[in-house]
Amino acid sequence: MEKMELKKSDFYFELPQELIAQDPLKDRSASRLLMLDKRTGDIEHHTFREIINYLQPGDCLVLNDTKVIPARLLGVREDTGAAVEVLLLKRKEKDVWETLVKPGKKARPGMRLVFGDGILTAEVLEIVEEGNRLIRFRYEGIFEETLDRLGEMPLPPYITHKLQDKNRYQTVYARYEGSAAAPTAGLHFTKELLCAIEEKGVDIACVTLHVGLGTFRPVKEENILEHHMHAETYHVSAEAADKINRAKENGHRVICVGTTSCRTVESAADDNGRLRECSGDTQIFIYPGYRFKVLDALVTNFHLPESTLVMLVSALAGREQVLRAYEEAIRERYRFFSFGDAMLII
Repeated sequence: MEKMELKKSDFYFELPQELIAQDPLKDRSASRLLMLDKRTGDIEHHTFREIINYLQPGDCLVLNDTKVIPARLLGVREDTGAAVEVLLLKRKEKDVWETLVKPGKKARPGMRLVFGDGILTAEVLEIVEEGNRLIRFRYEGIFEETLDRLGEMPLPPYITHKLQDKNRYQTVYARYEGSAAAPTAGLHFTKELLCAIEEKGVDIACVTLHVGLGTFRPVKEENILEHHMHAETYHVSAEAADKINRAKENGHRVICVGTTSCRTVESAADDNGRLRECSGDTQIFIYPGYRFKVLDALVTNFHLPESTLVMLVSALAGREQVLRAYEEAIRERYRFFSFGDAMLII
């Protein structure tokens, strides 16, 4: 695809509002699964737990084991008592965080904030890139415990229902705290399903990418090549690198669960598609024309029109095939976005 053809509007589709899932299913693995064969364009409909039938011994399933923190804090300004919302984006040092403050215009350096009747207080230090604020927090005891008491899960803006159980916006394998959003393709897995997959002889490798709010940042430029991706921090362990390399060397597939796992392995790989233990920040933007170095197949949810995520999926399976699969999903009343159904592209 030529660069001049990469227009945001090429990735648009009409989505009925009622198909945006507002609540997670009671049984994680009971969600639906649309299987798309990227070579033939064939589509099949399944239940998510049937994904095991498409996984072969020797394949490597890559999970993102990041853990979402209850990053949404509701408080007041110390001087006026006016309501304020703070979203934690990235820890800069022990008690200093890069945040998104609403309303933002009045959040100037020196402004003090109060949360939970003074259990937690904060001061705005400076205004940084994108209008985000650096904030220093003060508290007694352990910050994570204070955050767990006062913070809410930072659900995407299109989810309007209140989440009854914090753990439902968390994968069952979440381990390392640091995300402002869940790697939602992983929400469909249960511990039982993962055990059955391992028993079948599939290797499971865990990588970590802390998901930032850039995930929900809309593409504003019509020429998508002008879109700027936010940096997100990742880590690949020696064990995960070995498992992924072994699968590739032996002619087996690397199947990433979610666009975040995909972006991690593609960022960490060398030009030959090999991985080693490493950490870093990635701003990788994957769109049609990209040549995948590691990933062979992808488990993913259904994404927003014109989003960087639907562009990534189109890079793997082709824009026209992806949009046709989305049309089919809409016809079949699949549930969309974070708490919605899943797609397997093989």
